[in-house]
Amino acid sequence: MAETPDKNEAQLDRLREQIDALDRKIVELLNERARVVVEVGKAKLNAGYPVYAPEREHAVLQHITELSKGPLPPQSLQAIYRELMSGSFALEKPLRISYLGPEGSFSHQAATRKFGASIEYYPMATIPAVFDEVARKRCDLGIVPIENSYGGGVVDTMDSFIDVQVAVCAEVVTEIHHNLLANCPPEQITVIASKPEVFAQCREWLSGRFKKTDFVPTSSSARAAEMAASEKGLAAIGSTLAAELNQLRIVFANIEDNPNNLTRFLVLSKSPAKRTGNDRTAMMFTVRDKPGALVSVLKAFSDRGVNLSSIHSRPSRRRNWEYYFFTEAEGHLEDVHLAEAIDNAKGHCGELHVLGSFPQSAEPL
Repeated sequence: MAETPDKNEAQLDRLREQIDALDRKIVELLNERARVVVEVGKAKLNAGYPVYAPEREHAVLQHITELSKGPLPPQSLQAIYRELMSGSFALEKPLRISYLGPEGSFSHQAATRKFGASIEYYPMATIPAVFDEVARKRCDLGIVPIENSYGGGVVDTMDSFIDVQVAVCAEVVTEIHHNLLANCPPEQITVIASKPEVFAQCREWLSGRFKKTDFVPTSSSARAAEMAASEKGLAAIGSTLAAELNQLRIVFANIEDNPNNLTRFLVLSKSPAKRTGNDRTAMMFTVRDKPGALVSVLKAFSDRGVNLSSIHSRPSRRRNWEYYFFTEAEGHLEDVHLAEAIDNAKGHCGELHVLGSFPQSAEPL
């Protein structure tokens, strides 16, 4: 016999009472945790330690994942704790983070997913400006794109490492979903604006639906969203955050040609990250002008079992036909085998600079 509506309602009331009671306990425990965080902040200040410690963040997220027996999935727990840590930063000392703007850019989206809502975010017009804010200590951290799984390395970021001394202390990997944003129906769209790289990542989808539409390149997808908010008949390709900030409708979602489109961002700091056991180390170097110099550098790592996960070259802009090589190795600078490999490689380099060791991102945010 089916239960009556009154019985169902009574059961819901009992369950909601349980939830209310649990919420009271959760809030009490969160505030108890916050009081300890305040003391941690005082201890860091006295010791001169930075507020953001990537290795501690890594340890906390790993710890709560191991503690959980479900049913909440690890991703949900980690998202909750990222916001909790965001609030903790605000209690210790408000973090100032610069990113490639304007508001609503994919860099902004990556920053908020990594550091939460309780942070002071500062949009910069260019990637070099993000570096400069961190180098001059006007911001505690900066976040810049380094590579896209579809478009490859970001040259402005690599070039900025040549000119500015900052440390890489963390990384963020995000899924990049492009959306067509507008304040009009699709049949009224006559112009579409976005970054040239974004058009390239959506080329097949666009060619099948907007053959007679004009495409206007912009400095950023967020700038395109600002234009779409004020110009009738103009649409933008951008993030869901850009749609929200500019009060635009998502006309078509996830229009990228490659559904596995990922972008990796680096977090810049003046303070290095400590070892976690699951790290990467970023370096840049030039090679000596002799036959086999690059091979000798690479061999210094392979002989010691160090895996180089990527390598890119950029003109040094100091001498013609001289190049900087940007590479990332698995491991931390404190690992003996990596330290030995770097020391040996220096003998074949004109310059070799360690840009920083940092925890590897477990999965996209």
